[in-house]
Amino acid sequence: MKTLLILMSFFSSLFGGNTKQIDTITVLDKAEFKNAIAHKVQLVDVRTPNEYASGHIKNAINIDFFNQTAFVKAFEKLDKEKPVYIYCKSGNRSNKAAQKLDSLGFKNIYDLRGGYMNWN
Repeated sequence: MKTLLILMSFFSSLFGGNTKQIDTITVLDKAEFKNAIAHKVQLVDVRTPNEYASGHIKNAINIDFFNQTAFVKAFEKLDKEKPVYIYCKSGNRSNKAAQKLDSLGFKNIYDLRGGYMNWN
């Protein structure tokens, strides 16, 4: 995680982005993610309903990131004090979703590196 934050900071300084270091978000590799979700957790697939229907991780609920109104409303029903595990297709959308969850007050957000494409 430290390496990722250092790289984000480096690229931010090069390209003028406003990357923010967020202590509540951790990106996990496939093995770490799989181990963590072996127990009952808040597991969320942030892809579209069609993507979700084409295959998803067992026990994941679908909350479409692109539908921001429904996204926020659905996450308001989850426990912000408990860890939430999220993924998308490749990791890009879930990264944005993680940042949104941080702004909504979630304390521990875990994102699957490489997304569902990495899962299979």
